Amino acid sequence: MSDISTQVPNPPPAWIENFAKIGLTSKGIVYCLVGIIAFMAAFELQGKTTESAGKAGILKLIQDLPAGNILLAIVALGLLCYTLWRFIQAIKDTERNGSDAKGIGKRLRYLFSGLVYGAFAFLATQMVLGNGGSNGDSRQTLVTKLLQQPFGQWLVGIVAVATMLIGCYQIYYGYTEKYKKKVSGGGLKHEIEEQMIRAGKIGYVARGVVWLVIGYLFLQAALQSNPQQAGGNTAAFQFLENSSYGSFILGAVAIGLVCYGVFMFMRARFQPIHTS
Repeated sequence: MSDISTQVPNPPPAWIENFAKIGLTSKGIVYCLVGIIAFMAAFELQGKTTESAGKAGILKLIQDLPAGNILLAIVALGLLCYTLWRFIQAIKDTERNGSDAKGIGKRLRYLFSGLVYGAFAFLATQMVLGNGGSNGDSRQTLVTKLLQQPFGQWLVGIVAVATMLIGCYQIYYGYTEKYKKKVSGGGLKHEIEEQMIRAGKIGYVARGVVWLVIGYLFLQAALQSNPQQAGGNTAAFQFLENSSYGSFILGAVAIGLVCYGVFMFMRARFQPIHTS
């Protein structure tokens, strides 16, 4: 009997699941705020601008709320949880992707995602501590450093192509509904599940469009050897707003980003979290 009992596997650690759910919720909050502010900027509501929809602008918006520093600290903690969960997915292969080329590619995506949101969590923490975060655009800083290297324009061009490929993959991922396995079978009613799948599709496509624009801006920075051409969400939103029918295009993308945020909430509630 003792031999049998020792073979019973230990339950998976709950802290990993909690990290994932807290992280996905925080990510959903951020994307909903980004989408709302971008929509307001598109139609010049209450004086909002595309600058307000950038990551620093969203964090400042949270900080300016009543008990803002406490709220911002909670968001920073949530983003840190998301970062750690992504690292765990990449290193421990909790999604069972394997070690072949496709599996390694997926695990590298998790690692990249963790690094991005880790930087976001760091910026939020800096603001909570009163350091104000960085006033410059991190992407312009990156381009500046790359252009100073041998074959600098080619390096920036490679980053641009990689960023645009990420955007294309996001659109493909959304259009083909590959993401729906994250919530399918989670106990949702069929009608609600269909609505969430639709929201996810809109959200991933909108996110892909933003990545494509950011990649295009990097490409312009490479071609012109000008770091000022590069940028993140803020620059992408400005680019969309300045295009033909820009307010409507930016408004549509903004709604899509809100949908993506809502889908993150649903993932936090219904997605099975693998821990081993």
